[in-house]
Amino acid sequence: MIAILMLVLMVVLLLTGLPVGFAMGATSTAYLLIADIDLGMLTQRATASVNSFLILAIPFFYLAGELMNACKLTDRIMDMTRVLVGHLPGGLAQINVFSSMIFAGMSGSATADVAASGSILIPAMKKEGYPAGFAASCTVASAIVGPIIPPSTAMVIYAALADVSAGRMLLAGIVPGATIIAVQMVFCHVIAKRKGYPRYPRATMAEMAHGLGRGTPALLLPVIIVGGMLTGAFTPTEAAAVAVLYGLVLGVIVYRNVSLREAWSLSVSVGLSSSRILFIVAIASAFSWIMLREQVPQVIATALGALTANRHVVMAIMIVFLLVVGLFMVASSAEIVLTPILVPVVGSFGIDPVHFGVLMVFVLIVGGGTPPVGVLMYIAQDIAGISFAEMCRAMMPWYIPIGIAILLIAYIPELSLWIPDMVFGPA
Repeated sequence: MIAILMLVLMVVLLLTGLPVGFAMGATSTAYLLIADIDLGMLTQRATASVNSFLILAIPFFYLAGELMNACKLTDRIMDMTRVLVGHLPGGLAQINVFSSMIFAGMSGSATADVAASGSILIPAMKKEGYPAGFAASCTVASAIVGPIIPPSTAMVIYAALADVSAGRMLLAGIVPGATIIAVQMVFCHVIAKRKGYPRYPRATMAEMAHGLGRGTPALLLPVIIVGGMLTGAFTPTEAAAVAVLYGLVLGVIVYRNVSLREAWSLSVSVGLSSSRILFIVAIASAFSWIMLREQVPQVIATALGALTANRHVVMAIMIVFLLVVGLFMVASSAEIVLTPILVPVVGSFGIDPVHFGVLMVFVLIVGGGTPPVGVLMYIAQDIAGISFAEMCRAMMPWYIPIGIAILLIAYIPELSLWIPDMVFGPA
């Protein structure tokens, strides 16, 4: 009963507009007072959770992404993707989707992807005759792959809260991320054939070499991160630090479009934004201790067990629940609140926590492409110059490939677990 009251209190505080960290902190404090537990327990649990070498990966990944964006690699990425996929039906749409996978490997942020690629590709698609709504929705749908492919702060946060290997989590996103992109490219192919959207001529060998040469620096960041972890040369945190060094070398020395002053400003900005994330993670750890103390996951698992013993049905229930939550909560906040509660629940049904983590991050970020929160939709709508109603209508067909990708990731766990199991062995 106390746990239910605490959850209700937190929901009420969130509905009043209180930031999620303060809402969880106030709820945790109220619980400790009611349960007559020393308030020092809140501080102890919070500080212990962020006093971790793993947690350093979060600001490093953020800074690496900011540095790569500051290097202004967008045009180079577009040149490379054009020679690779521009000859497919709906050439510019295919470029839009495929480039999102590369942007994901640079920043790990769906928002950064929409802002960076959308500002170039949406006007270009409109100029080539694509409807503005299709151009904007294509950008939003493909951008949701951002937090799946490493580097991904969402995966690191999940690993910290779920007490699983960050290396496994980061590697687990590679194949699902490629699957999401592949499904969307097939969808683009079908739509382009039906609508008669244009394609580019197939690139010559010389054009291929030029395009790949221009885009290679952007590709090297995820290669460095993933390659370092695959070979055992880096831990996830060390890989993040190396990624920052690579971004500095690229911006300050190679391209010379990032000054040391700008790099310092980015570091300060990332430090401030990271401190907000780490504060929420710290408070969430204390909140999760309360939920575990009150046996909330066990109660949920027992209720689900009374409903069904089939883990595939449980997975379907989780998908629906996460989709609904994603409609009304920002993905990062929802992940932090729900991870400590849901991971023990799915674990009791034999669902691998790494597999579930990939699914959870993906399903929650889909909320950024759905109303009413729809953060990604608002950015693309503004760039495309269309109404939000038109943006919503244009997004409707894209939920088909997104839904297919969700089902593939949910019910083929090997997509998420193949690379981690190959590198680290079965969990």
